[in-house]
Amino acid sequence: MGESGCGKSTLARCLLRLTEPSAGRVRFDGVEVTALGPEPLRRLRRDIQLVFQDPTAALNPRLTVQQTVEEPLRLHAALGRAERRAKTREVLGRVGLGPELLGRYPHELSGGMKQRVAIARVYANRPQVLLMDEPFGALDAQTRTIMQEDLSEMFVAEKRTVLFITHSVEEAIYLGDRVVIMTARPGKIKKIIPITRDNLLPDRRQMRYDDVVNRKEFLDLKGDIWALIKAEILEKHIL
Repeated sequence: MGESGCGKSTLARCLLRLTEPSAGRVRFDGVEVTALGPEPLRRLRRDIQLVFQDPTAALNPRLTVQQTVEEPLRLHAALGRAERRAKTREVLGRVGLGPELLGRYPHELSGGMKQRVAIARVYANRPQVLLMDEPFGALDAQTRTIMQEDLSEMFVAEKRTVLFITHSVEEAIYLGDRVVIMTARPGKIKKIIPITRDNLLPDRRQMRYDDVVNRKEFLDLKGDIWALIKAEILEKHIL
């Protein structure tokens, strides 16, 4: 979390070297990512994948839902055509989409459906690390809540590492194990707040979103995090 322009999206892109870091190091599972050549980097991108904020821009308008989700399987997995199709149906079902959408194109889908397809495409390869750059920011409130609950359920089932970028304090507390607050530009880590048993929220992923956000301990934690972000914004503008 942090003010717009502090480098949240840039950080996610640097982890995949979609943006080349100007300094520092990126290490994943003992491997120096910043030193990898083209072919090892391509293989790494099977294990670390990114969901972009705008699904309309992220999805190829010339590909159907089936082709979109199958594409990473064709590039990264040694699967036959029938296996790819079966896997596509499986991951679409996991994000709440039925087989009747397989032949549709992005312009035939709602915003929430497009983002579910984008998430399914990333999940198809079962990456070890999932980077999500404000994936629900453009959705209406009802769809956003449903997507948050879906992601929480998938996280519990899959046990994957997720780096989730958001401007919503509620979303950060509900989904995260740690909330990382960044300073205004130049972006640095200001504070890391663990969401632990000390916060009395260990069971939040087994609860509906609306039932969690109204709890006193949730509201107290929300106030503490917002105070940190607000102080950073005020300091920047005063200076």
